[in-house]
Amino acid sequence: MSKSKFIIWIRNIVLTILIVSYSACLLYWMFIGFGRERHADGPLNYNLIPFETIKLYIRNMGQLPNWTWIINLFGNVAVFIPFGLTLPVLFPKLRSYWRLGSYFVMIVLFLEVSQMLLRVGSFDIDDVILNVLGVWIGYSMIRSLLRRYIS
Repeated sequence: MSKSKFIIWIRNIVLTILIVSYSACLLYWMFIGFGRERHADGPLNYNLIPFETIKLYIRNMGQLPNWTWIINLFGNVAVFIPFGLTLPVLFPKLRSYWRLGSYFVMIVLFLEVSQMLLRVGSFDIDDVILNVLGVWIGYSMIRSLLRRYIS
């Protein structure tokens, strides 16, 4: 194995360990963290109207504690940036906005539906939009930083 292939192999191992560890933390946050409790009673909570929740947070910024709208708007974007930074490097087939976004929409839809069905959160289409935006921001960053390596 040449030195450059060895370096790429080590880089991919390190990135894989980091993104798997990060994913485990994210799953914890989504299903257990932030004081989440299972609510077995009552209806399933969901929002299927795009930008409804986003508009709600923007309209009510002055009435809500800062941490509420910051976490819900910027947090839902920021926590998914690492996936856009790492996955296209690890998986060359994901080196397009369309393909990366398509795969990630499926993953986030699964997670959102799971939160709702397990009753540890709600399904919100705005979360899907914000999460995929975060992935695309990460991908934009890695593309601009490594333009000669990622097409």
